[in-house]
Amino acid sequence: MNSQEIRTRFLKFFEKRGHAIVPSSAIIPLNDPTTLFTGSGMQPMVPYLLGEKHPSGTRITDSQICFRAQDIEEVGDNRHTTFFEMLGNWSLGDFFKKEQITWMWGFLTDKEEGLGLDPNRLYFTCFKGSPEIGIPKDTDSSKLWQDLFKDKGIDAKIGENPEIDGMQEGERIFYYPDKKNWWSRAGVPANMPVGEPGGPDTEMFYDFDPENKQNIHEKSDWAGEPCHVNCDCGRFVEIGNNVFMEYIRTENGYEKLKQQNVDFGGGLERLVAATNDDSDVFNIDVFSAPKKILEGLSNTKYATDKKTTYAMRVILDHIRVATFLIADGVVPSNKDQGYFTRRLIRRSVRFSRDLGVNKNFCSDIASEYINTYKDHYDHLEKNKELILSELSVEEERFRQTLEDGLKHFERGEDPFILYTTYGFPIEVTEELAKEKGVVVDRASFDKKMEEHQKLSRAGGEQKFKGGLADTSEATIRLHTAHHLLLAALREILGDHVHQRGSNITAERLRIDFAHAQKVTPEELAKVEELVNGWIEAKLPMTRVEIPREEAEKVGAQMEFGAKYPDMVSVYFVGENLENAISKEFCGGPHVKNTAELGFSSRDNSMGKEGQLNIERPFKIIKEEAVAQGVRRIKAVLS
Repeated sequence: MNSQEIRTRFLKFFEKRGHAIVPSSAIIPLNDPTTLFTGSGMQPMVPYLLGEKHPSGTRITDSQICFRAQDIEEVGDNRHTTFFEMLGNWSLGDFFKKEQITWMWGFLTDKEEGLGLDPNRLYFTCFKGSPEIGIPKDTDSSKLWQDLFKDKGIDAKIGENPEIDGMQEGERIFYYPDKKNWWSRAGVPANMPVGEPGGPDTEMFYDFDPENKQNIHEKSDWAGEPCHVNCDCGRFVEIGNNVFMEYIRTENGYEKLKQQNVDFGGGLERLVAATNDDSDVFNIDVFSAPKKILEGLSNTKYATDKKTTYAMRVILDHIRVATFLIADGVVPSNKDQGYFTRRLIRRSVRFSRDLGVNKNFCSDIASEYINTYKDHYDHLEKNKELILSELSVEEERFRQTLEDGLKHFERGEDPFILYTTYGFPIEVTEELAKEKGVVVDRASFDKKMEEHQKLSRAGGEQKFKGGLADTSEATIRLHTAHHLLLAALREILGDHVHQRGSNITAERLRIDFAHAQKVTPEELAKVEELVNGWIEAKLPMTRVEIPREEAEKVGAQMEFGAKYPDMVSVYFVGENLENAISKEFCGGPHVKNTAELGFSSRDNSMGKEGQLNIERPFKIIKEEAVAQGVRRIKAVLS
């Protein structure tokens, strides 16, 4: 079975058991300030795990796209990817361990409805317990797994200390401490902040070498240690995890949640690998076409040798996630999420040298990913032009930087000079140095960078609140026009447009925004027409103070990189917040009605019928590029 078939089979399996199928949340979390990316299927579900009612009910299933930036340097072996699809199902205070474990066994082993995996190749782990904090051993889960094995005629013994004793004859279920079998966003119970939900989990593993013919463990770096299912040798691979989310950290310790929840997460890529009986996830179908491109460009077959295999895996992983990030509007930049998009692309280009590839390739690989995923994630096809453009421009730009930087790196240039003078990323310097057995003094680099940034800031201390030079009438009018302009740009160019900077004086407004291409004269004309139409419509400009989460839910635009309190000020243009043409996190000040943008109170030029005497007050005077993926517009009011 291929990825599409397994994804569909999983969703249908749980739909049949009363689950509502919901779409994947965006890879950029909307209401979770604790992280830059959606790194698990559980993240978007936290409010519902804590008791908020889910609009689709108490049984939910989905396939969630995830990105774990912390795993970037883990990519290169046969099973780690930074991007993956997490197949999930949830019980929100509905069923619990018995139903979930029974169903998961069915999905894994049933040939008609599930994957049809051989139960003799399945292993399970359970939580060992933490008596010191009052959380017991999860004997319920281990007994349920044991009974299911028994129904298949398998006498499954339980191992108590696999990390020390290894795997003994007949053992198929193992107890592990909280480091392995406890799940919360913060990790082990001791790291959980007050208010954080968590619980014990039971993980599922597949044995890729049941007769040990390949001697995977013996050939690995862990040959001198006991082999067990959580060993890093690669023989056993985790393919799923049932989290029993039943606790919450309080001021008094760990208490039971008001509702007992189930959260299953299974990596689609690893499940496909298990059905293929091939431990290398890069051999599954979604990587086939991109892999052929790399093989053709490098004139080398995948898995020919360790170095080229490593390089291909890095590229295959990184360009896939960059494709999804750009589709969600995260274009390459030096800040926040955009930093990772840039790093992934540049790291791919850097490893392409190990394949002897010296021509642009990123957009070709992305095209294959778009074609593979477009049926399930149609936003990829909709944003194809943006994705390919951003990849091509970033790759072209970095290739020259890479060539120049490598020359100076080979001469032993200081990493700080490599970065500030040649634009050579410190992460690339560190990786290249590591290959040569050299350690970069990161502390020294960071100190020099801090001093460098202080000097840079000293020259740019003149900053205005909200980008406003003052609060004169003319500046306030242009401030409101700025809001209308951003809304019009998003309407004409697409939702990927986000503000990246602004400056407003009494004479003109300036906005910097994320957009890969030059804005055409036709597009600029449409933007002007929209803004002037809204001015003519005499729409109210209203301020409300609401919870930040509510503002985010209704789609209020926010200042790039800004941090906001729990209660925020939002200005919107229109009759109500939900259907407003413009809504932004903003402290003001603004006019009360867009009609005020068509005249100045000093000349009192409203006609007797309340019509604007100036027919087209808003005018764009300049459009230009200011940085990679960032455009700038200057505009005035007549």
